[in-house]
Amino acid sequence: MTVVVVGTTPVLPAAALPALRGAAVVYAGEGVDAAAWSAVPVSDFVAGPSVVLITTDPGEPAAVELISAGSEVIRTPGAPVLDAVAVMDRLRSPGGCPWDAEQDHKSLRQYLVEETYELLEAIEDGDRAALREELGDVLLQVLFHARIAAEDAEEPFGIDEVAGDLVAKLVGRHPHVFSGGDPAVRDAASQQHRWEELKQVEKRRESSVDGVATGQPAVALAGKLVQRVARAGFPVDLLPEGDGTGETLFVVAALAKLAGEDPETELRAVARRFEARVREVERVARAAGVEKLGADDWRAHWGG
Repeated sequence: MTVVVVGTTPVLPAAALPALRGAAVVYAGEGVDAAAWSAVPVSDFVAGPSVVLITTDPGEPAAVELISAGSEVIRTPGAPVLDAVAVMDRLRSPGGCPWDAEQDHKSLRQYLVEETYELLEAIEDGDRAALREELGDVLLQVLFHARIAAEDAEEPFGIDEVAGDLVAKLVGRHPHVFSGGDPAVRDAASQQHRWEELKQVEKRRESSVDGVATGQPAVALAGKLVQRVARAGFPVDLLPEGDGTGETLFVVAALAKLAGEDPETELRAVARRFEARVREVERVARAAGVEKLGADDWRAHWGG
């Protein structure tokens, strides 16, 4: 007995082929076209030792019965991702969602930033449910931008090209994994250094700071710039000088990065703790009958 779980865009996993070849009967379950797979409709389902059920829903009654009886379950790798791509295509197609159809890369920028920060918050809070949800929201942004890019009249590319480029990048920058070894890679630290070397050669960069995303938060940007130039032999005594707030913040972020810390993460952690403390003090003050806190009220409750 075997249950094969496919996506709404049915693609059979290779692991299911032996079971299908040896099946006495193949049933087409929820969301599966029986005629397309030369299968028997699930409405005629009868359990048996050589039965295969192809379905999009492992929770449908026939699937539950087979699984409860010890049936093997084979899932199509990445099927839900294909479903997500199909849904995005539907939303952008004629007859889809008017709002989705009106968006472009620029109009979606704010949502990409918002979803990224919500994901960071879920990670910081250790909230697994929120982490799963926010990863999905970030994935939506990737699919949305890829679909818009596929509609470009001059230089179209879609999610397949995006994924293909990613695979090529990962394989090319991990020769110690995919090309029989790399003597330059001995541990995580040497791999990080090797990654930057391969990236610089691959992109033919002229400057050590080429490719640094200048749109990132200022503390993270300062840290990244200094990390890059330090690898190029930049001496610490040439960091920006001055008594201004900008120079001071830059040097603090730079020195933290060079010390192996992440200044953006460290500052965010302090900010989140400060936020939590403020909320707690306000809650305690309200419980004590203080609705509007003055400076003395803040001091009285802050140390409690």
